[in-house]
Amino acid sequence: MSHPGDDPATRRDTRPDSELRWLGHASTLVVDRQTTVLTDPILTGRVAHLRRRRGPIPSDPDVRAPDVVLLSHLHADHTHLPSLRLLGQDVPIVVPRHAPDVLPALRAVGGRLIEVVAGDEITIGGLGIRAVPADHDGRRWRRGPADTVALGYVISGQRTTYFAGDTDLYPDIGDWVPHCDLALLPVGGWGPNLGPGHMNPTRAAEAAEIVHAGLAIPVHFGTLWPIGLERVRPDRFFRPGADFVSLLADNAVAAIELQPGEGIDLGDSS
Repeated sequence: MSHPGDDPATRRDTRPDSELRWLGHASTLVVDRQTTVLTDPILTGRVAHLRRRRGPIPSDPDVRAPDVVLLSHLHADHTHLPSLRLLGQDVPIVVPRHAPDVLPALRAVGGRLIEVVAGDEITIGGLGIRAVPADHDGRRWRRGPADTVALGYVISGQRTTYFAGDTDLYPDIGDWVPHCDLALLPVGGWGPNLGPGHMNPTRAAEAAEIVHAGLAIPVHFGTLWPIGLERVRPDRFFRPGADFVSLLADNAVAAIELQPGEGIDLGDSS
């Protein structure tokens, strides 16, 4: 049996004009000009050896039927094939160039793959989406071919949103993102240790200042953790978001820590 909320047109009429929801890890739902953007979706309770330890499994209609999906890179906690299979085949998926060649299974889950490099811009609904660099290993496998890179994205509509994906601070980040109203910045990871190509709370706070964010939201922490390591370095699981907010407390950049599944209405765009 269908319900009014199941109809995409009805959902667009009733959803907020401008909304952010953090679904956990690097998965976010950004609504701007009534266009829904889903980033790096993890829509299950488990990714390989990682278990979702906080937040509900995302399952509402907006999550399952976005207007576009943005994939930052091919690591399994960002390009999660089982989650992508839960989406409609007609949803366009933006990926780094050559990603389908490196991971051919992408072609089976996405009927509309859009390959981009840093500097490319596409239009989806009322939004412009521009790919920007990221300082992160973009390969699917540690010893796999380095034929594709990691990216971030700048979403331009009523507001400018910077989704950094997974990245460390890099020298010209301010040239690529000179200003944004909302910055979604990675502050941690999925295990006790952070390898190269990641921001910690200190570097993420510096990035928020460099891109002149109006509001910064910490992501990529406090969601996934290796099975059996619940008691190993729990501070690395729970603390990065609060530490990030604390570092920006006396700065011009406002920062809010959300819980996985929590969202904020960014205001009426009229």
